[in-house]
Amino acid sequence: MPTFIDQPTIITAAGNKPKRIEEFCGRVNSKHDHISVARMVSPAGWQEPGQKPEFQEMTVVLQGLLRVEYEGGVLEVNAGQAIVTEPGEWIRYSTPNGAEYIAVCLPAFSPETVHRDADDI
Repeated sequence: MPTFIDQPTIITAAGNKPKRIEEFCGRVNSKHDHISVARMVSPAGWQEPGQKPEFQEMTVVLQGLLRVEYEGGVLEVNAGQAIVTEPGEWIRYSTPNGAEYIAVCLPAFSPETVHRDADDI
C-alpha cells in the first residue's frame, strides 16, 4: 500500500536568516533514512555555513537564484535549473535575492552527516 504524506514537517534551518525547510520525506517526517525530499523557501540575503556533507544532494530551483560556492569557484543556479553535489565536497549555499527550491539527499539529510564549518556564520 502506498504511504500518503499529508503534510511536511518544518525543520529549523542553519544560516544567518530564517529559512523555511519543509521535509516531506526523510528522517523526521516519514522516517526514511535512505532519502530526504524537502522544499526550501529562502529569503533574500540568506546564507549558511560551508559544509562537507556525507550525502549526495540534488537541488532543483523553482524560483529565484541559488548561489553555490565550492572549492573551485561559484555557480549560480536559476529557476528551471538544477545542481548535484557529491559526498565529501565542500559547498556553501546562499540566496542573494531569495529562492524556492527542492532538495533531494541520498542518503537522507541529518545534522550529524552534514559537517558544517564551525567558524562560519
